[in-house]
Amino acid sequence: RIRMYATGKYSSRGPALIPRMKTKHRIYYITLFSVVLLGLIATGMFQFWPHSIESAADWSLDKRSVHDAPLVRLPVSSPIPERGDLGCRMHTCFDVYRCGYNPKNRIKVYIYPLQKFVDELGVPISSTGLSREYNDLLSAISDSDFYTDDVTRACLFIPSIDVLNQNSLRIRETAQALAMLPRWDKGMNHLLFNMLPGGPPDYNTALDVPRDRALLAGGGFSTWTYRQGYDVSIPVYSPLSADVELPERQPGPRRYFILSSQTAIHREYRAELERLKEENGEALLLLDKCSNLSQGAAAARKRCYKGQVYDYPQILQESSFCVVLRGARLGQAALSDVLQAGCVPVILADSYILPFSEVLDWKRASVVIPEEKLSEMYTILKSIPHRQVEEMQRQARWFWEAYFSSMKAIGVTTLQIINDRIYPYAARTYEQWNNPPVVKWSSVNSPLFLPLIPPRAPGFTAVVLTYDRVESLFRVITEISKVPSLAKLLVVWNNQNKSPPEESLWPKIGVPLKVVRTKENKLSNRFFPYDEIETEAVLAIDDDIIMLTSDELQFGYEVWREFPDRLVGYPGRLHLWDHEMGKWKYESEWTNEVSMVLTGAAFYHKYFNYLYTYKMPGDIKNWVDAHMNCEDIAMNFLVANITGKAPIKVTPRKKFKCPECTAIDGLSLDQTHMVERSECINKFASVFGTMPLKVVEHRADPVLYKDDFPEKLKSFPNIGSL
Repeated sequence: RIRMYATGKYSSRGPALIPRMKTKHRIYYITLFSVVLLGLIATGMFQFWPHSIESAADWSLDKRSVHDAPLVRLPVSSPIPERGDLGCRMHTCFDVYRCGYNPKNRIKVYIYPLQKFVDELGVPISSTGLSREYNDLLSAISDSDFYTDDVTRACLFIPSIDVLNQNSLRIRETAQALAMLPRWDKGMNHLLFNMLPGGPPDYNTALDVPRDRALLAGGGFSTWTYRQGYDVSIPVYSPLSADVELPERQPGPRRYFILSSQTAIHREYRAELERLKEENGEALLLLDKCSNLSQGAAAARKRCYKGQVYDYPQILQESSFCVVLRGARLGQAALSDVLQAGCVPVILADSYILPFSEVLDWKRASVVIPEEKLSEMYTILKSIPHRQVEEMQRQARWFWEAYFSSMKAIGVTTLQIINDRIYPYAARTYEQWNNPPVVKWSSVNSPLFLPLIPPRAPGFTAVVLTYDRVESLFRVITEISKVPSLAKLLVVWNNQNKSPPEESLWPKIGVPLKVVRTKENKLSNRFFPYDEIETEAVLAIDDDIIMLTSDELQFGYEVWREFPDRLVGYPGRLHLWDHEMGKWKYESEWTNEVSMVLTGAAFYHKYFNYLYTYKMPGDIKNWVDAHMNCEDIAMNFLVANITGKAPIKVTPRKKFKCPECTAIDGLSLDQTHMVERSECINKFASVFGTMPLKVVEHRADPVLYKDDFPEKLKSFPNIGSL
């Protein structure tokens, strides 16, 4: 047997298996290895070296001076792009495949190096060159997560040609400069920013520069020129945003009810405003430019009324509503000033596409009135509830801070909107776009961002609200404990004058049972976010709901798992409009429609406990506790307002029948109880400023529920009765 050792040394017993390499062979192999190594190094350097001249010239500080930019002459015969295709949409004029898949779901944006374009006579294509605003915009994009200096990775291209203000442009030559961009390709995947479109005398509502298929982020779109889902409507930036700091003012009544501060208003509109001023006196302040001041930057920050001088935009903070009328252009910088002041803009500009309206809900921050109804403006605004006005003031200020306050905010918001179109599965939600940031709760996730179906394993926590019906409470606990998915049972003891039964008297069940004693007898205690609730799903149930079967409860939980953002309950209720009384009415009779479910037994996500306790609008929570009624209606309003969805009724049960309850036992049997519930709906609708409840005509029942099929083969054979 021959043993082979892993060593190349000579042994004393004879030569090694590998003979000594000759000197000339050793030199040959060393040379070959060196050549291969140098080749690998060169290949690696090529891979990581900029792939073109374009990618090497990134948008750095030393590239932003127009004086240092290379000069590019435009021959008279240079091609001119087409006018622009009004039929362009993301799926026809934008190459989404260039964006590709990436783990961060984020487009990459390339900014062309700065160049100075001139015609054959040396005249620049723009009278202003690179404006401060456009420089700020490009700088902000280059500092954002969207930016790339590698042109081969780019999904979107932004020219360094400033077209923000059409008045400063030579239209034909600017179009020729765009067509000369190395990756123009008929404007495919190119984005242009323009805030002041058109020019005298007609003032077109979109940039007049021919631009092929390029996307346009425009500041004055009308419904005729805006390409829905392709272009982006942006605000007209106000230079005062950077020069004047207006401290945020608390929402509430102001000195003036309506204020008009624009100076270039059409004479017919000004005449109508003056008539409104005569009718309503001091409630309306009508300002104009100051004729006794010399023109300049100082005069631009002043407004006058009958010789009295006011500081602008500071005066805007003294009014609840501020008029924003169309001028020669639809888009007005005054809108930004008004939002900054926390004044609710009253927009009178027919066909105007409001800034970022693709994602922003302007009904929450403004009032849009047709121009022909200017004479009715005062009456319309007076009909808005005070609390809603305060919410709109708060929302207006936040819109400005988040989306209007700087060129950076405008640019990044534009890119985010385009990003959401390309990666819709990772897009920001309505709430993220429109709700100001709130306290981040580390212990709870919103059901709106859960996986499609929450896992079955954690089960649900049953929260039983009780006062002193011990016998009924124990029966409810016993019945609920039979539900397979029950994870924990939490009893909320709402009686401060009586202690709960001793531990030895409670039913013995197979899951943890916890009793929480409250400090005050409030109905809202049932929706408090107790630390003991560890599951996502919560079953709110009263201490007299002894009629629900374990199959009914288990099926309700299974339905909730499919719809974790909904209220899932059993008896349904409906809100109706009473035309004779002119108000909402609560309906508990059998109908074909449902807009609420009773939370005497209902599943919901524990996230809504936090919203109910800490974010319920107005004084609704205190009102519920004072009247000891309508906490279920309040929860239905809250969930519907957040999600925009109706509750889900499960199983055929129409009522909670409690044969052992007497008139002195429960709240629901009081004669005034039903009358109050109609009052609740009207009260809550007033506080919310809208009617969020949604009506549906369906319910969820188990498969094979009514089929002629052996009961033992059905998943939920005992689904209960009416």
